[in-house]
Amino acid sequence: MALALALTLTLTATGCGTEPAPDTRAAGPSGSADPAPDRAELEARASAAQLVAEHVWVTEAAGYALARQSVGVLGDDGFGSVYTEPEGGQIKLSVERLPHADADCTDGPAAGGGQEPLVTCERDGEQWYRATESGHAYAREQGDLVVTLSGTRREVDRATLRSAALAAHRADDDELDRVLPPAGETAGRQPVERGDLPPVGDGAPNNEVGASG
Repeated sequence: MALALALTLTLTATGCGTEPAPDTRAAGPSGSADPAPDRAELEARASAAQLVAEHVWVTEAAGYALARQSVGVLGDDGFGSVYTEPEGGQIKLSVERLPHADADCTDGPAAGGGQEPLVTCERDGEQWYRATESGHAYAREQGDLVVTLSGTRREVDRATLRSAALAAHRADDDELDRVLPPAGETAGRQPVERGDLPPVGDGAPNNEVGASG
C-alpha cells in the first residue's frame, strides 16, 4: 500500500526539530480573550509558507506538543506536522490529496507498493488502521484529502495514536494563528523535505525504512 509505505518518520534527517512552539497546545479552542486573528493575514501567512489554509489540520494527544519547526507543505498543496513528547515519541500528521487505496488498506494494493509488508489492516470506526512490524498509522478520507496520523510502534502505542487520529480536525483561525509561521519568518524557507513517499505521484524520495519506522 502506498500509504503504508509512506509513513516513515524522518525528522532527524529532515531537521524538523522537536522544540514545541511557545505556549502551543496541540489542538482545541484557544480560550483566549484576544481579538480573533485577521483571516486575510492568516491566508497571507499560509501562502508565504506555500500552504493552503484549509488543508492545515491540528490534533492533540496526552503529553504531546506541536513541533513548530516541523510545519510545512507536502507535495503540491498538502500539509505536514509532527507532535513530540519529552521522551522522544513522535506523531506525524499529514494531509494530502491521495487515491482511495492510500487510505483504505483493505481495498487492495495502491500504486507504488512494495516496502515493509502489513501485519494488520482493519477498519476502526470511520478510519483505517494499518501496521507493519515497525510502524503504524490511522488514516481517513476527508473529501479528496487523506488525513493520516502515524508513528513508530516502539514510540507510540496504538491507543495514543488512535486518540490523536480521533482528535484531528481542520484548524480554526485561532489554531492557524498558532501553527502558521509568523509573517516574514518564511522568507527563504524551503518546503519540508519528503523522504517518505513511493517513487510515483509527486516523485519525492523514498527512504525505504518501512511503513512508518
